[in-house]
Amino acid sequence: MKNFHKKFLPSTIIFILFFLSACDSSKEDEYDYDLIIRGGLIYDGSGNEPYINDIGIIGDTISLINRLDSAIAKKDIDANGLAVAPGFINMLSWATTSLIEDGRAMSDIKQGVTLEIMGEGSSMGPMNDSMKADALNKQGNIKYDIEWTTLNEYLEYIVKKGISPNVASYIGATTVRIHEIGYEDRKATDEEIQRMQNLVRQAMQDGALGVGSSLIYTPANFADTNELIALVSAAAEYDGKYISHIRSEGDRLEEAVQELIKISSITGAPAEIYHIKAAGKKNWHKLENILNMIEFARASGLRISANMYPYMAGATGLDATMPPWVQEGGHNAWVKNLKDIDIRKKVSKEMKDHETTWENFFSLTGPKNILLLGFKNPKLQHLTGKTLSEVSILRET
Repeated sequence: MKNFHKKFLPSTIIFILFFLSACDSSKEDEYDYDLIIRGGLIYDGSGNEPYINDIGIIGDTISLINRLDSAIAKKDIDANGLAVAPGFINMLSWATTSLIEDGRAMSDIKQGVTLEIMGEGSSMGPMNDSMKADALNKQGNIKYDIEWTTLNEYLEYIVKKGISPNVASYIGATTVRIHEIGYEDRKATDEEIQRMQNLVRQAMQDGALGVGSSLIYTPANFADTNELIALVSAAAEYDGKYISHIRSEGDRLEEAVQELIKISSITGAPAEIYHIKAAGKKNWHKLENILNMIEFARASGLRISANMYPYMAGATGLDATMPPWVQEGGHNAWVKNLKDIDIRKKVSKEMKDHETTWENFFSLTGPKNILLLGFKNPKLQHLTGKTLSEVSILRET
């Protein structure tokens, strides 16, 4: 008996495994789809009118959109009375650090966002040692080690950690300027331009979407049009795109739109105005004109586009209310400057000037319309939710 057991046990195991496998295969054959979404109002992304239908999914692929009344799936979802659509794209994502902390991205995933596009102005690479030290010093509630140097290494880093959405990024024009010039208010040299172009080329080879700028902020606003043309030209070698928070959304709105059109015209790259608007009531009348400028450029063969967010506000930092010169040298230099009472008086006077040459959000909106949403300093966090005007009264300033 003992010998029999040894002789026939392997074949018995093989028979059992084969039998179980056959059973599983038979069970699998009972299903037509892994998932069927039934009766939803489908917005398919084509721009056509929505329609009610069923969706059959096998694995991660939509296999059929049709009536599937007799089909069987491992899982059914009754979407009656609900809308069904492809995953939404967050065109302007600032989930760069929150994804490090919590890759589930619940705030966007639960709204249907499946792709985060980063890099409007600044990007998470390339970074040199000085930039890494500065970024570590500026970290708020989310703390993390900077284990990457290039933009591609950052994206690989968060994917390896585990994230729910897909991710992609432009390379920030501000980022490559800081990498080579720092926070100085001056024109880039030819050698610096070449090095910045090489950084853009490397990012494009790694899969970046193009170049992004945000030209109302320091030190981005220290870059002239020729510098931007050079960077976008490098991206255009790889069919990259140019996106921009343009140099002005208010008093010089038309000139800012014309700058973007010029960059696209010279480089051949498509260009998109991010969150197009006419900021400040005195500038509202300009909106029709800039839309006409875009339409004319498109009719001329340029690939110009724009996007917009659907609410009556803007979200930015208080740096957009102060002149660029006081911010030259970076955050620490800016804080040091503001500790000087004479400089503060000069800054205050310029902020109240309605004819500044820089994008003055203090003048455009007024302190009653500036709502404070967050502070890094715990001693100031009790001011969250108050307007700048209310804080001024509280502090008697």
